[in-house]
Amino acid sequence: MRPGISTAAIMLSLLVGGNSVWADKTDEAPTGLIWMDDYADAYQRAEQGQRMLLVYFHGERPNTYRDRFENESLRDARVMEKLRDYVLVKQPLDAKITVGGKETKLLDHAAFNELSHSEGLAVVDLVHKDKEHHGQVVSVIPFTPGRYYHFQSRHLAVLLDLPPGTLTQRSMIFAVRIHPEAPASTYGQPHDPLMHGARQHSSHQASIQSQGHHNWDSRFQHLTSALPGGLHAQEVVAESWPHQKLMDACVDCVHSWRQSPGHWGAVRRQQPLFGYDIRRGGNGIWYATGIFGNRH
Repeated sequence: MRPGISTAAIMLSLLVGGNSVWADKTDEAPTGLIWMDDYADAYQRAEQGQRMLLVYFHGERPNTYRDRFENESLRDARVMEKLRDYVLVKQPLDAKITVGGKETKLLDHAAFNELSHSEGLAVVDLVHKDKEHHGQVVSVIPFTPGRYYHFQSRHLAVLLDLPPGTLTQRSMIFAVRIHPEAPASTYGQPHDPLMHGARQHSSHQASIQSQGHHNWDSRFQHLTSALPGGLHAQEVVAESWPHQKLMDACVDCVHSWRQSPGHWGAVRRQQPLFGYDIRRGGNGIWYATGIFGNRH
């Protein structure tokens, strides 16, 4: 059906310039939220406090997408409550960083590649020190014209409440959770062996540039053996259209599952345990996998 990318760690040595629209160093926005304007200081504060870091990249001129984010989403009570657990930093699109004595734009850093040098949001995980994604960008929401996934306050609330995971894992979970029919498969428990299995199979599909439940019989036995008593593994797969960005590919893969009663039945139902991931092949197509531990 059509409908991992790893990110570079963000180092504390980055020195960032640029002024906040709302503040010099720290101040309260009209919503009462505290936004910083120095990326390195915000990163250090988040790391020392073991908190998630939300980075908001903005242009100089107001526009419809930015206005809706600032004047609607940021004023939503659910969003405001969740944001109080984050360190917040607001950066202009031309914010600079200095690494090894060389100055470059923050948005040119590989970690922010999925924003395509445009306005949007990025989340850096500085909470889970024992995980591979600590210090990495784990969520992005580009403010892309014509896309619906950043225009609703509930979508931002979903973004701020995702379980721990890599950028690709959390992007798939986000895409499932914001589907208009509210599928329930991601409201069980994320399960490390299933997350790993989803990553491996997405990588396998991407490497051979072919979607499918390849080697499922042997993988089923292996995955089921890692599940608690009475649960059995179940899998869904999908592929994107060529040359999509990550978030668009994730949303379209979920849409693809919606077209298949068998796949959608698994994605829609409450699953005790789950794992999701997605990888891009050399052909520019993303390959998604969802694996569940359920009672048939």
